[in-house]
Amino acid sequence: MITDPKDERSESQWKRRSASNSLAECEPKDGCVSEASGHANAARQGAGTTARGQSLELVPASCYSMEALTAAYNQTRIDYIVPMPMNVARLEAYIQHYDCDLGRSVVARLGGEVLGLAMLGVRSRRTWITRLGVLPVSRRNGSGEAMMRYLIDRSRDLGAEDSILEVIKNNVPAQQLFTKLGFRVTRELLILRRPPGLPVVDAPAYRVTAGDQQRALELLRRRRSVPSWLDETQSLRNCGGLLSLEVSLDDGSHGWLVYQSTVFQLGRLVLQTESGNPARVAQALAHALHTRHPIQDTKTENIPADDPHLPGLLAMRYLESFRRMEMRLDLTNGS
Repeated sequence: MITDPKDERSESQWKRRSASNSLAECEPKDGCVSEASGHANAARQGAGTTARGQSLELVPASCYSMEALTAAYNQTRIDYIVPMPMNVARLEAYIQHYDCDLGRSVVARLGGEVLGLAMLGVRSRRTWITRLGVLPVSRRNGSGEAMMRYLIDRSRDLGAEDSILEVIKNNVPAQQLFTKLGFRVTRELLILRRPPGLPVVDAPAYRVTAGDQQRALELLRRRRSVPSWLDETQSLRNCGGLLSLEVSLDDGSHGWLVYQSTVFQLGRLVLQTESGNPARVAQALAHALHTRHPIQDTKTENIPADDPHLPGLLAMRYLESFRRMEMRLDLTNGS
């Protein structure tokens, strides 16, 4: 069962150091490799050695500078289905927003060169595996599995009850690896986009009330839906910039929307219908949102495929960009 620890704080702490931007020249600080060696041996169980017969080193990501981690991340995603490149500022924000613990995240090395990395989000009794990537020329050598086993071990060390991840639908090799490690699909999640512009589709007649971040957080405490890690209340609070809209329709239906507004983009939409037809309420909320913010692009992530508000958003010209599969590993069975 997935739970939503809305108000729980992360245990995450991370260290940083200055280092060269070159991955080839970036060496972990003294003690990092020896500290990780025991973990690496356990993590490599079942993964074996590389095609060249060399053993992988698994090093805590906190041993590397943000510049080096950003470079590694972008290189591992260069041919990815959805690349999602980052700069240093964006990666730092990602780590803060989603409570990623660099001390428990991992970098895979071979012969002193970085092959890949993966990050671990940490919240009470749960972890989230994210940003897993291996350099294209280094795939199929066991490094991805070794990093996954490392993060699963770190999750168990923390006493986590489950670990969650998301994988883009139709990324068959990754999903096969996660299934091999015991993860099971829990649901499909949609990423939706809408271009800037005033609404061009009529909505049911409504009255709207706008609110600030304080009101948005009050509404989130009433949320009934099960969020993904990206849109849990803790993530939204970390991200900031939240606003809310509440609508009442002439037929008595009413509901609310919490969202984030930045200079160029709207996102992180959370909708709830308190009474009435969710599709109609979603249409009214979307109409109010884009009437209020006509010049911003909209991108919202991880809307469940069975969300009853989805038909209303699609009717208001939201488009499906791609889908993710949410997967969960039960860590309480001791296997």
